[in-house]
Amino acid sequence: MSDAALPYAPPFRPRLAAVGIIGSMLVAVGVFLSGFVISEPAPYEVFMAGLIGLWAIIGLRISRGIAPLLILLVLFNVGGMLSLTVLDDFSVGPMYIAVSLFLALSSVFFAAIIEAKPARLELIFRAWVASALITSILGILGYFHAFPGAEAFTLYDRAKGAFQDPNVFGPFLVAPSLYLMHGLLAGRILGAPLKVIGVLILALGLFLSFSRAAWALYLFSVVALVFVMLLKERTGAFRLKILVLSLSAAALLIVALIIALQFDKVADLFSSRTQLVQEYDGGHLGRFERHRIGFLMAMEKPFGIGPMVFSTIFPEDEHNIWLKSLTSYGWLGFACYFALIIWTLLAGFKALLRNRTWQPFLMISFIMLVGHTAIGFVIDTDHWRHFYLLLGIVWGCIALERRHNRQTASGRTPS
Repeated sequence: MSDAALPYAPPFRPRLAAVGIIGSMLVAVGVFLSGFVISEPAPYEVFMAGLIGLWAIIGLRISRGIAPLLILLVLFNVGGMLSLTVLDDFSVGPMYIAVSLFLALSSVFFAAIIEAKPARLELIFRAWVASALITSILGILGYFHAFPGAEAFTLYDRAKGAFQDPNVFGPFLVAPSLYLMHGLLAGRILGAPLKVIGVLILALGLFLSFSRAAWALYLFSVVALVFVMLLKERTGAFRLKILVLSLSAAALLIVALIIALQFDKVADLFSSRTQLVQEYDGGHLGRFERHRIGFLMAMEKPFGIGPMVFSTIFPEDEHNIWLKSLTSYGWLGFACYFALIIWTLLAGFKALLRNRTWQPFLMISFIMLVGHTAIGFVIDTDHWRHFYLLLGIVWGCIALERRHNRQTASGRTPS
């Protein structure tokens, strides 16, 4: 073969490679910090704000594949800024929208760096697993008062780890659990014991959060993961392996649950939390009544009522992301959020079963986004940092798929 026939290989640039490695490691640190939000601003915000700013100066490329995410999130926050115009008290509203804008930019940032280097997906999920294990252990130790001051990691006798709220702590643990489960089902047996231990730690922490939304999210996500893997894999032997391992894992989790329920404190709270409708759900101005009244009120307020105002009118916050988008971001924000969710789920589903190196990460994140969309009807996911991370991962994979298809159509070897 002549030299002219050889494919072109760009020259190796050590400095550029070193910068890329350092950048990837800093991203992993940022993801790791997302599991520690005891107070705000949390270390995550401070670190990620600096990292995003630095990356923007060095050169953060926003491709056409990610542009819709940027546009919809910016318009969503424009709706939030417009909602500030109806406020009488500006003590908390501007800061709330500033955090919203930061989280939106973080989502675009994750999508862009993933499109630039798909290998960062592995680092992101490993950092997420490490963070989830530590915060889950803190929640478990806190729940059982394992050391003096351990109650700092609980709230209302519920594990919250290094979070402010058990209802955020629980869902944060689900994606790392899916990542470990996927490794069990699709990986080698050699690393199975460590993954099993990790799954059990995360499952126990999630269980002790006593968050019904987290429980439902976990159950849905595990079933969906197994279903999608069975759908994707064509060989009978691999499908049998998935079924056997899934049933074994389910049996192990049931045994662990039975053991946990032997503690009276756990059993009593579990019995209380498994009631479908809690005292604060039904009744006068309960959760569902507030949803009904809130939606009717929002129909008369094009700019919304402003961030953090709903709880000054009613006994509690909205506890519904759709209602929250109307009250805090107005009609414009609601329309953009609705369009973003629909666009993300449709584009993600289209690429879900493609045989790509990033497919496992897309599968886990897509399942999680579907689950978060569902629980968003009974809980407010607006400022959940891991939700915006998931959004960025899915859009990064969508952009990768778009680039792959474009290169294939042009006859080039996909990168």
